[in-house]
Amino acid sequence: MMEDYTLPFWIYLTVLTVFIGGAMKKMILASHLSAASTLVAWLGATVLVERLWAFCLPAAVLLALLGLTWCLYSSITSRPLPLLPAQGKAVFITGCDSGFGKATAKHLDALGFEVFATVLDMSGEGARELQRTCSPRLTLLQVDITQPQQVQQALLDTKAKLGLKGLWGLVNNAGVCVNFGDSELSLMSNYRGCMEVNFFGTLNITKSFLPLLRQAKGRIVTISSPAGDHPFPCLGAYGSSKAALNLFMNTLRHELVPWGVQVSTILPSSYKTGQSSNTAYWEQQHKQLIQSLPPALLEDYGEDYVSETKELFHTYARNANPDFSPVINTITQALLSPQPRVRYFAGPGVGFMYFIHSYFPFSLSNKFLQKLFVKKKLMPRALRKQSGFDMDLNLHNNNNNNNEEKLIK
Repeated sequence: MMEDYTLPFWIYLTVLTVFIGGAMKKMILASHLSAASTLVAWLGATVLVERLWAFCLPAAVLLALLGLTWCLYSSITSRPLPLLPAQGKAVFITGCDSGFGKATAKHLDALGFEVFATVLDMSGEGARELQRTCSPRLTLLQVDITQPQQVQQALLDTKAKLGLKGLWGLVNNAGVCVNFGDSELSLMSNYRGCMEVNFFGTLNITKSFLPLLRQAKGRIVTISSPAGDHPFPCLGAYGSSKAALNLFMNTLRHELVPWGVQVSTILPSSYKTGQSSNTAYWEQQHKQLIQSLPPALLEDYGEDYVSETKELFHTYARNANPDFSPVINTITQALLSPQPRVRYFAGPGVGFMYFIHSYFPFSLSNKFLQKLFVKKKLMPRALRKQSGFDMDLNLHNNNNNNNEEKLIK
């Protein structure tokens, strides 16, 4: 029976399977179906495909019908539900000195939230701007999320101000990229620094405030990164910490279902946040890296190779989006939507990147990532030397062969 089908049939079947599979995946993620409901949905899709084949519809007609069905479904399900009121709801936001945190604190305060905003420096420009522009509802707290004592003090201060009221939202925004470069060149202190803030610090904050969130049946909204799901070159330390964070949040999401606490993760595209556009900071980090690398390792890679990576990152950071509104709007949706999503893509290109990662072969998706971030032109010095040696050796062998041919003649 198998040999009766031609190549166009299998191409048609593949396209149909990818189309329906992708549609079902989106519907399941959007609808938050349980495991049993998911199984039923997939079985239904399988029966649908089998029945459509039985009708022997032409490929174009069948795909057109499926496309029309999907468009109708999307138009119905994409209609935004009215957001919940912000008044009377309290939200705790980490990392509000600058970037997403500061912009989110200002926006949520303007909506009517009671905002608790943490900063590293109470006398810094970010803290002063929040005090100057926000309402008296906003409370500033000096918190380094890697310091358990400061986290506990912030919890006590928040409890004292909330009274018997629980906490509606926790926005885990604080994060750091200590340095970036090839994994072998990244110092162990870089790995530990990223993990301390991005994973352990966020873990500590989340665990500490969970009783207040459970009391209010509230929301946890975490700003993560596509680097936690995709192997971006030169982001091994940062990406590893975000991967740990993503897995923890996914686990927590399942565990908190009985408590009525909903967990969302936001995956932004590239934005000018924190130290990303601070040239002096990255120059200092680069100098420290050069001084800390073992001489033999620096010789193998070359100082010019390390410097090129730094320059490429500067170029990437300069071209990043300065408009935070897609991320801020997404955070607001996750906090106030009656049915918040598990994952939000904030910014252009993120959904497309995940589509390529999910449906394309690894070889293609890896090339896409390499072209997307830092486009290296230099090879490590040791490989350049080896390549030059090989070229010299080939040239020498060719000359010897030519001489031998002359002697034979």
